[in-house]
Amino acid sequence: MSSFKSFQLELDTRHDKYERLVKLSRDITIESKRTIFLLHRFTSAPNGEEILSESEVKLDAVRRKIKQVAQELIGEDMYQFHRAISPGLQEYVEAVSFQYFIKTRSLISVEEINKQLIFTAEDREETTNMTSNSHDKQPHTWSLKVTPVDYLLGVADLTGELMRLCISSVGNGDIDTPFELSQFLRQIYDGFTFIGNTGPYEVSKKLYTLKQSLAKVENACYTLKVRGSEIPKHMLADVFSTKTELIDQEEGLP
Repeated sequence: MSSFKSFQLELDTRHDKYERLVKLSRDITIESKRTIFLLHRFTSAPNGEEILSESEVKLDAVRRKIKQVAQELIGEDMYQFHRAISPGLQEYVEAVSFQYFIKTRSLISVEEINKQLIFTAEDREETTNMTSNSHDKQPHTWSLKVTPVDYLLGVADLTGELMRLCISSVGNGDIDTPFELSQFLRQIYDGFTFIGNTGPYEVSKKLYTLKQSLAKVENACYTLKVRGSEIPKHMLADVFSTKTELIDQEEGLP
């Protein structure tokens, strides 16, 4: 019976940890989505630098949540809890890559993302042990690596945000950004097609959505190139929205 008691305790501890990680992942997802919504105001805001600064503050808060995840996984196999934290990490990748694109017009690498997820903190002893063990204090380091699959899924979701950025840019009178986004999305799509059906199932499933985002941006570029001089700038966004709805209906999307 004692063996079963120990098994029960171990399973209960693992389930509790899993639930804590699920809650942290939800918090990371929510804060990352709020960052993305904030970044969409970049094209219409009078001062874009303020938007970027505010988004960096929000991402720092997200990274503090990820630090808690890293602390929970100390001494554990991350892949045993990967399903619990994967949605939050994908949303974080989407948010940080969206901010990086707005700043640099390029795609952030998974190595750069993982560099931001190395955390250090001073190991503070209890006040009762501070005098006797103060010389033993060592800085502790926590890290959480974004897996290649989570990175790819986050980048695939990024294409949807770039498609929305394209439409909002046109609505604000910016006719150069759609062509820039079209080339960028084409490069991402070409990269995903190299993976094809040889990669994980989730990645190949995202390929169809990525193709739809690329088609909508290319359709916007076509309209700008062919009919841009005929349509007033303040009506371009409405025209693109209508064409986007028609594409979705043809493809059977909700």
